[in-house]
Amino acid sequence: MTEPVKVLFVCLGNICRSPSAEGVFREEVRKAGLEDQILIDSCGTGDWHVGKEPDSRAIAAARKRGVDIGDLRARQFRSEDLDEFDYILVMDRQNLADIRDIWRQNGGTEPVLFLGYGRSGYDEVPDPYYGGNHGFEHVLDLIHEASEGLLTHIREQLA
Repeated sequence: MTEPVKVLFVCLGNICRSPSAEGVFREEVRKAGLEDQILIDSCGTGDWHVGKEPDSRAIAAARKRGVDIGDLRARQFRSEDLDEFDYILVMDRQNLADIRDIWRQNGGTEPVLFLGYGRSGYDEVPDPYYGGNHGFEHVLDLIHEASEGLLTHIREQLA
C-alpha cells in the first residue's frame, strides 16, 4: 500500500476556520471511503489557543451539518509540517504570507490558498471570530465547496 496523502489546513488560531475545514474534509473523505488513504490535520500560525477545542460557534455550526469537530485541539504550525504534509492549505493571504516566509527558509510543500480548489469566486475564507453565527455558516459553505474540489483533485492523483 502506498503512503497516505497528508493534508494540513491552516488559519490564524486553529479554533474556527481550519478545524472546520479539517472536520468537513474528514467527513467528505469518510463518505468517499478513503479514510485509509488521506490523513487530515489542522493548525494555526498563532499560539494563543494551543490545546483548546474549537470555538463553540464553530462546533455548533458544524454539528448542524452532521460534522463533529469537538474532538479537535488547536496546535501551532511548525516548520516540520512543510516536510510532513503533501498539501498545506491556508485560509487567507496573511496566513499564507506567514507560512510562505517559513517555506522560503525551509523548503518542502508549497502552501497555497485553500479556496483555490473551489469555484466560489472567493480567494480567502473570512475569519468569523468577531462576527455572528451567520459568518460560521458562510465559512462552512465555502469550505464544503472547496473540499469537494480538493477531494476530486486528490482522487485524480491517487488513480
